[in-house]
Amino acid sequence: MILKDTLKAIVKSQAESILLLDKTVERGKFGQIDLDVSHASVISGVRRCGKSTLLRQIMKKTKGFSYFNFEDPRAVNFELEDFQKLDSIFTEEYGIQKYYFFDEIQNVQRWELFVRSVLDNDKRVIITGSNASLLSRELGTRLTGRYIRYELFPFSFREFLTFADKEPSMGAFQEYFIKGGFPEYLKAGKAEILQELLNDIISRDIAIRHKIRSVKTLREMSLYMLTNVGKEFSYNSLKKTFGLGSANSAISFVSYFEDSYLLFTVPKFDYSLRKQIVNPKKVYSIDNGMSNVNSASFSEDKGKMLENMVFINLRKLFKDIFYFQGKNECDFVAKEGTKITKAIQVCYSLDEDNKDREIKGLMEALNKFNLKEGLILTYNQDDEIRAESKRVIVKPVWRWLLGKIP
Repeated sequence: MILKDTLKAIVKSQAESILLLDKTVERGKFGQIDLDVSHASVISGVRRCGKSTLLRQIMKKTKGFSYFNFEDPRAVNFELEDFQKLDSIFTEEYGIQKYYFFDEIQNVQRWELFVRSVLDNDKRVIITGSNASLLSRELGTRLTGRYIRYELFPFSFREFLTFADKEPSMGAFQEYFIKGGFPEYLKAGKAEILQELLNDIISRDIAIRHKIRSVKTLREMSLYMLTNVGKEFSYNSLKKTFGLGSANSAISFVSYFEDSYLLFTVPKFDYSLRKQIVNPKKVYSIDNGMSNVNSASFSEDKGKMLENMVFINLRKLFKDIFYFQGKNECDFVAKEGTKITKAIQVCYSLDEDNKDREIKGLMEALNKFNLKEGLILTYNQDDEIRAESKRVIVKPVWRWLLGKIP
């Protein structure tokens, strides 16, 4: 519980901070978020990817709103009962407002009860959160069918270009390829920023929230997976590698990484859901910069770095992504509805030594899913190949990133 006077002081100081917002890069999501719907707008994503900034950009274009950031250390004891006090403070300070903006609301247990009451009073609510599972669980109780979800990632290549004031080019892509898209890291260039961010995710978003005592093991596993992007793993192999009591512990740890948007897992495609679950998965990182500064060896494998970047941008477009493995392998196949509609191979450099292997893997996927066209993404090659009446487009990743990627 928080005293009303304390809460009022927090509200006032947070309101003042909104006015101090410097010029920022307008995010691709900005134009997609419609406030004039009777549903809550939920913006989720990894810590420090720009959710709060996006929220403030929206507020600056909105008339008549109230705002509260639950990440504020002074609000650590905020409880469900305090929402009533907060709402009365909003009314006292700003009058009756139509829009409510809440940052990192998942820090308050049973927050969805208040949000539901606000929506029932024909108000509009926009919230952010950095834990996908907590948000989903609570949204699925009192707010089923009453929210629209938006996911925010670190800067896209297009957003990076705006931030860095650069024109599209191989040189600009080289910088983005290595540094990734976390705004604060790009601004300051200090590796400690992403190292501390990883610590925050491990301790605050995972260890404390899930009451994990073996934080050292949790951290070691996160570093291992950040280093081994694009490689297969099984829960049993993680159990043995980190001396866990059971595979269930490995399953839980990986799910916590995914909930916090630190890592993503990609299953092997199979029409059988059971086989998808038991087959080895591949792992990918939220950001190349995050993996680079927290791993001694990630940057040595340029092919896996390129694959990681392709996955992250595919993940913005498709929720269902798999790797395909038959006699040969295709890095990614994407499903829309009930059908696989895209097959993509990633190859740092296509040459005479690897050409047959890369094309065979892609062709097998194209034939399996009856697709007429496939894509091979490279670091900096353009080409077009005809094989078995199929069209294979070879394109540099940086040009592909300038296409329809949110």
